[in-house]
Amino acid sequence: MMNEEIASSSSTSSSGVKKIFLRLSQIYQSTLDRSTPHTKLRWIGAGILLLLFLLRIFVYHGWYIVCYAVGIYHLNLFIAFLTPKIDPEFDPYANDDDGPNLPMRSNEEFRPFIRRLPEFKFWLSIVKSTLIGLVCTFFDCFNVPVFWPILVMYFITLFCITMKRQIKHMIKYKYLPFTRNKPRYQRVNDPQTTANSK
Repeated sequence: MMNEEIASSSSTSSSGVKKIFLRLSQIYQSTLDRSTPHTKLRWIGAGILLLLFLLRIFVYHGWYIVCYAVGIYHLNLFIAFLTPKIDPEFDPYANDDDGPNLPMRSNEEFRPFIRRLPEFKFWLSIVKSTLIGLVCTFFDCFNVPVFWPILVMYFITLFCITMKRQIKHMIKYKYLPFTRNKPRYQRVNDPQTTANSK
């Protein structure tokens, strides 16, 4: 009898916790859904958050290894943002005429650039990683003493090497990572329809 009461009270409390987490996840998803169309505001907020993180690093002169890790992660995200979803280098249809290929001429069918990492997920990952980095700066266990100029030079070198490789890839497969607007054609009046209307 006593065991049944303990089991029922524990199941009631666990269902209450589940309801709280479910409600929090719904609020979180609703907030993300409402922020989706506001691209400029989202990126301004991410920039401000990143500036706060860097300001904390510079003011307290520490946590350089956390800053380096966040920078490497952001570089990795940026490369995924610039890369097409289907890499032409590994595309099984690259040599076939009937497979999906990137357009080569301006008069071909409009095909937007599909990224490996969409813009919204890119923004969300940057915000999450910056928040995690900012939280890490409040703990002294992450403040590993390092000679920061070496980390800066290594990051710059890594950035240059990866961007050079990415630009060579873009030149080799002739794509731009930014979708231009779909071309709009002016309506040309058909000579037969104008003659019939008179």
